[in-house]
This record gives sequence, structure tokens and C-alpha cells, in this order.
Amino acid sequence: MIKKLTPVLFVEKIEPVLPFWTEHLGFLKTVEVPEGDHLGFVILRQGTTEVMYQAYASVEKDMPAILPDVRKGPTFLYIEVENLNALKPALASADVYMTERTTFYGSREIGVKDPAGHFLTFAEFAATGQSA
Repeated sequence: MIKKLTPVLFVEKIEPVLPFWTEHLGFLKTVEVPEGDHLGFVILRQGTTEVMYQAYASVEKDMPAILPDVRKGPTFLYIEVENLNALKPALASADVYMTERTTFYGSREIGVKDPAGHFLTFAEFAATGQSA
């Protein structure tokens, strides 16, 4: 069945989002593909967790038929973490769209935008074994 699921986030330029993931969240850039004088595609990894970014210019060359749909808006990612308090300092400079809250389904969450405008919700579930 499904072995892995990795989101691909589409952006105007990849370079502005790299520090958020690498410097603040500890991801490593494991793959990069240039597109002219900028990056066209990257894979960022932390342990077994990956996120990919692809520039619109790269999509236009690779899959032009989907470019209008790709440009329609941001992506929303729900990211489960072990310790929300430990993560908060890394998110201190991010644009917060949802202040910390406790949900009816048992998680503590905070929502930020990445530098490209994608919405990222970080969630910690209580030690009951419940998970998203």
C-alpha cells in the first residue's frame, strides 16, 4: 500500500523558505535542482520527514498544464510534533496565523506561515497515544 507521503509546496522562489526549514526547524537540504540562476526544486529532510519545494518556473517547464492550478493558493500542512514548547523558539520569528490553542480533539496547536505563505499547523497530542 502507501509507503510514504511527501508534500510538494509550490513557490515563486525557493531560496527565501530555506532558512525557515534548515536554520529554524533543523531540516537538511538533501536534493537541489537549479532552474536558471535560482533553485527549481529541493527536498528537505529531518529524519524520515520530508518536504519538497518546487518553483513556479520549474513547474512551467516540467508540467505546464498544471501551472494555473498550482498558482491558485497556499497549501495547508498539519505537522505533529513531540514537544510544542521545545519548538516554539524556532517559530518565534514566523508569521503566526493561529495563536496557541487546545483543541476539542486533544492537541495543543500553533499555526504559522512559512516565508512563501503556506499555512503550517504544528500540533502536540497528549500522552494518551492519540494522534492525527
